[in-house]
Amino acid sequence: MNATERSKVSVVVITRDRVEELRRTLRTLRGLRPRPPVVVVDNASRDATPEMVRDEFPEVDLVRSETNRGAAARNTGVARTRTPYVAFCDDDSWWYPGALERAADAFDVHPRLGLVAAGVYVGEEEREDPVNEALRDSPLEAEEDLPGPRVLGFLACACVVRRSAFEQVGGFEPLLFFGGEEALLAQDLAARGWGLCHLPRVHAHHRPSPVRPPGEWRLTLEERNALLTVWLRRGPRVVLLRTARAVARAVRDARTRRALRLAVGSAPRVAVARRRLPAVVERDLALVEGT
Repeated sequence: MNATERSKVSVVVITRDRVEELRRTLRTLRGLRPRPPVVVVDNASRDATPEMVRDEFPEVDLVRSETNRGAAARNTGVARTRTPYVAFCDDDSWWYPGALERAADAFDVHPRLGLVAAGVYVGEEEREDPVNEALRDSPLEAEEDLPGPRVLGFLACACVVRRSAFEQVGGFEPLLFFGGEEALLAQDLAARGWGLCHLPRVHAHHRPSPVRPPGEWRLTLEERNALLTVWLRRGPRVVLLRTARAVARAVRDARTRRALRLAVGSAPRVAVARRRLPAVVERDLALVEGT
């Protein structure tokens, strides 16, 4: 590979208060050839993250947010890129050598491909993430103009998007903040006719940070966001069924009560942003969900 070759893929990393993990990720990305342009969006870190990036990685485009914008900070990062394709990292994940070029080749050949869901390998022992099997065994029917199993899910820290497709659908929804934000983006891409595929040979590594938000808080947000995603996009039958199930669980489960209360508090914003999915995407979701 020519040392002067330029990558077709930029990498957007969001981070908050995990300076050591981010340093490791940026060192790994710096070693990729061709070296991808990197944008770091700092979600209002209170540690030395901004200073470390400026001092040790001057080639990185650093964006400092005054507030923690959660997953939607990725939208800001994508807006700073100039390549046709964009890969996402968290501060505790990175891409294997050759992975971004394999994704770019797939995008080049398949113009309807909007997102590549990578194979994910976890920890020092490089074990397969269970998500890999779920993606490989997707129940969705294959389509000839796409290069791999069709999916309606992915991990945000291990995906590559066509920048024009991502921007067309508005990126990650700020209302969700964090936790399960991928589902809504997948549905929005599919609704616009973009294909989402799992390519097992595109590898991402995840080294989960010990510095993580409290588990109960994270799980509450994931439950809230699952309900908000249904309210934002699904048909009336699914909305009524999932809401009824949440109400029934809330009677006996404190976490569900908190999640439901948070979701109800966002109802006015949901009403403004609601946009029902096409019937073909609803049918695909029914297959994925086994309903």
